[in-house]
Amino acid sequence: MAATTPYPASLNTLFDETSSLRDQYGPIRLTDADITPLLQLPSAQAVFGHDSTDESALGRVSGGEISYTTFLSEKAKTVAQSPVDGLTSEQQRSQLLHIGLAALFAFLQSNVTGPPLEFSPADVIIPAALRPDAAALRAVRARVIRDLSVDGEAAYKLTPNVELFAVAKAILVDADVLSNGPVIARTARVRINFLHQKMLSEVTSTLQDAIYEDLQELEKVVISDKCTAQEKGRFLLERATIHTHHSFDAKARKDLEQAAVERKFEFALTGKLGKRTKFQERDTSQLVILAKSADETSEATGAATESENDKLSGPKNLDLNDDTLLESISFTKTDRQESQGSQVTVHDESDLPPALAALVPGKQPKLDPVDSAILLALASAITNTAPENGLTREETQPYATRVLEGGSSNWQVYTQALMVRSRIEGYKARTIERAVLQMQALVDQVIADTATSDVQAGIAVEGPTTFLPRPEKSESASAAERLEYIWILNFSTRWSLEAELATRWVNLGGLRTALDIYERLQMWAEAALCYAATEREDKAKYLVRRQLYQPTGTDPDDENEKFDGPELSPLPADAPRLFCIMGDIDTDPAMYERAWEVSNNRYARAQRSLARHYLTLKPPALEKAEDAYHKSLHINRLNHSAWFALGCVQLELQKWDDAIDSFTRAVQLEDSDAEAWSNLAAAILRSPKPAETETPIPETLPDEVTEEGEQPVPEDPHKRKREALAALQRAAQLKHSDARIWDNVLTVAASIPPPFTPFREVITAQRRVIELLGSKTGEKCIDGPIVGMLVDHLVTAYDYEDLLIRTDDSSTSERVVRSGTIAGQILSLIDNNIVPLITHSAPLWLLVSRVEQFRDRPSKAFEAHEKAWRATVSSCTQGAFQMGDEKKWMEIVRATERLIRDGYARYGPMDKEGEPKDAEVLVAKDWRFKARSAVRGILGKGKEFWEDSEGWTRLKEVQTEVGSS
Repeated sequence: MAATTPYPASLNTLFDETSSLRDQYGPIRLTDADITPLLQLPSAQAVFGHDSTDESALGRVSGGEISYTTFLSEKAKTVAQSPVDGLTSEQQRSQLLHIGLAALFAFLQSNVTGPPLEFSPADVIIPAALRPDAAALRAVRARVIRDLSVDGEAAYKLTPNVELFAVAKAILVDADVLSNGPVIARTARVRINFLHQKMLSEVTSTLQDAIYEDLQELEKVVISDKCTAQEKGRFLLERATIHTHHSFDAKARKDLEQAAVERKFEFALTGKLGKRTKFQERDTSQLVILAKSADETSEATGAATESENDKLSGPKNLDLNDDTLLESISFTKTDRQESQGSQVTVHDESDLPPALAALVPGKQPKLDPVDSAILLALASAITNTAPENGLTREETQPYATRVLEGGSSNWQVYTQALMVRSRIEGYKARTIERAVLQMQALVDQVIADTATSDVQAGIAVEGPTTFLPRPEKSESASAAERLEYIWILNFSTRWSLEAELATRWVNLGGLRTALDIYERLQMWAEAALCYAATEREDKAKYLVRRQLYQPTGTDPDDENEKFDGPELSPLPADAPRLFCIMGDIDTDPAMYERAWEVSNNRYARAQRSLARHYLTLKPPALEKAEDAYHKSLHINRLNHSAWFALGCVQLELQKWDDAIDSFTRAVQLEDSDAEAWSNLAAAILRSPKPAETETPIPETLPDEVTEEGEQPVPEDPHKRKREALAALQRAAQLKHSDARIWDNVLTVAASIPPPFTPFREVITAQRRVIELLGSKTGEKCIDGPIVGMLVDHLVTAYDYEDLLIRTDDSSTSERVVRSGTIAGQILSLIDNNIVPLITHSAPLWLLVSRVEQFRDRPSKAFEAHEKAWRATVSSCTQGAFQMGDEKKWMEIVRATERLIRDGYARYGPMDKEGEPKDAEVLVAKDWRFKARSAVRGILGKGKEFWEDSEGWTRLKEVQTEVGSS
């Protein structure tokens, strides 16, 4: 890429060869982490404080008046305004840009990628006056690390070579010396702030706002005609990585899809026949990613040459070594035409582009590193959405497998693919061993490749041991190669990787191994949580209190020491988190309050913990819980779980409009939260209607007309219910198998009265409830009143003859109701879903009878009436005839009257459907006999209890109507 690239996507393009540097120091390009000359420029020395004129300012640093970070920011501003060595202001700012970027990449090299730095950052950057001994150096670094705390979230206390990051942040962010280079300045600022975000224990709103503000401005420049498609693709990929870190997975996937389009990168998740196990006899469809970079020049088969495979760059890929699973899928060696008919594909075969359809799954071409990064980013974004979902892991693993089996020409990309695969395989019984060992090997590699001869906080990191033999220097990769694509990869720092490995050991039951890692890293909060999770709360409290309080005895290493003395001064940078852990262990809200205080009212988690504590105290403390959630969201407005919890509290407090606002924010942050959508609907339904609000809606004046000359459309009187229904439909779409949500959809949709009733939604919801609950609860899952409303609409709004259309095929010709119409859907619901479930419900059989009458099928209406009567008699027999329950007796009386008058007398004399008109076949020519038999049977059973009662008299009247025998 040219040095004038508008968007500095790659590493080298950020190091613009300005004339001032080229003329004075020769061509400077970061080819192999050779950054020492940049950090030794006169401008750099001036910023670092190596001038003799800075002794007074350095005295303020050593005296604790200001931190070295503040000193660097002040010096950077001064140097930018007062160029050294006769440079112009523009040349001076360019030099500062290079110095800041050199420090940034040296920090990444020493904490993320390796190989080890060939110089000591402390010797180059920190003036000798500030590091007369190791203790003084540790004090300077500790203050720098403390200054990295944001919103109460602390950086790792033993961050190696933190002075490099301090230099980069002071020059490129705090001093703001790049005002004349907006694109490069914003890009550098985004990357430094994002790296800062990654260095903290949790995401903070302050940094997140700064990152997205710069991204928004960058988008205006990059997503335009000024940038090439490749530059746009890399920007979108980098932004997607940032989205994923902040859990905006939908946004990340959208950017990744657009990046692939910009780069003309073709890929598809599909199914190909093959074997996954050693003992598998038949081929089954296996998920596979078919992918091909736009500039790939290999043959149509996609086979990589032997020489290419020999040059694959990356750390060792451990074998699976399982007695059942194959190392990789063995795909069927048949051509596409032979296997196409039996494939089960995720991506339709007919939709595959020709370039992908021609690929052989097991021999695909090597991908461009950026395209490999797109696949890995997709795997991370999908896994983030539902990490506990086994099917999701099955869908994401092919993305990492494609990068690994195709090989990558970049070391860091290949390393990231191994990491993604190990995270996915860590949940499977047959692959978990390889997953943990692979992660251990990667962690060892990072530790070995980022180790220096420096000593920090009394811990020597020279000569680390590794699980596997270290690669030879010729087999490794240069710093330039490792850093080239770092911003488009979801990279982790060395201590984050070790903490992740420790978590994996905890999940496997390797508690001792995990604790060894935490204690070596001095991650006391994680170690305490580990102990607390294994019911060793005393040990957890000991570890936490040791970081917060002074010992009461003389031996702080004594495990019986309670550390009940005064608080340490100063408290550690992560004190807010430690106080919250103490509060969790002891269920003590005072610890949460203290965490809030020591963070200067910036640690949002403290207020969230307080809110959860108040929720355990039931209704009296709900107002306090609401207030606590408000305080936490004032600090971190993008916390989805806090908005959701606040909405639930407001529902309990009956603050309907406030709950609507909270759940609206929750679904805006996470559109896939079905519970939030469902609760939003509940809040909307309970909120006052527009007509009930304090501010009345003015009536439309008679002469008020629109521009088109028509009177304004009146406001929908059922707007609230429609909004609630839309929210519930979204919830049902997300949780398609949740019967409770579908029942709510049914209830809300049916509550909108005609003619506004959304009948299709009512029908769909009732059908879905039956599908989910029918096998468990039978006819109880059918909402009788709502089905009755559907039947009323059917028989009153339509004429059956008008609904019929003729269908002709080779064998028959008949008239049917078009299935796509509302009437057709109602009839389908009753025939296919409701009738098969009815057993003891007389009202449902009566509804069926009405439908059959509507269809002009009297014999079936006659049968439905009989079934309704039998259902009533069956359910009331014990109460009416054995226990003398008058209510049950009258139910039987009314059912018998209805059977005789509305059933037998009405349908019995009618012509039976389906018979020739001249045949004169009646529905039931013996209907009078049936009627008399029914009445006589009821009278006989009820004689003991109900003779001469009102019901007895009514049955006698019915008997007279049909004639006595």
